[in-house]
Amino acid sequence: MTVLTETLRLHALWLEGAEGGKHARLTDANLTGANLTGANLTHANLTGANLTHANLEGADLTHARLRGAGLTDANLGGANLTRANLRYANLGGANLTRADLTDANLTDANLTNANLTDANLTNANLTGADLTGALGLAS
Repeated sequence: MTVLTETLRLHALWLEGAEGGKHARLTDANLTGANLTGANLTHANLTGANLTHANLEGADLTHARLRGAGLTDANLGGANLTRANLRYANLGGANLTRADLTDANLTDANLTNANLTDANLTNANLTGADLTGALGLAS
């Protein structure tokens, strides 16, 4: 069992309030290219993590801390990022198609060339965010 798999297993137990559970703290982790499809990372701490080219399709990142995370070219299609902290995150070229970013903090985030087609940005804080070349934004 990989360290990441074990971390996700213990995090699931923590979310359930089960004995032996442990909050996922992946601060500054190198998760380049990781397959986290459908992973439950609710409330996980991924501050400064490198998730370049990671597959997070359908992942639950509700309330996740992704401040300063590197998500360049990551696949976040259909991911739940409700109330996630993505301040200073690099989402350049990321696929956020159908992602739920309701109430997400995207202050000073890099969203250049990101695909936001059908993404839900209701009440998202985009102050200072760079949306140059982003797809799917209403004009």
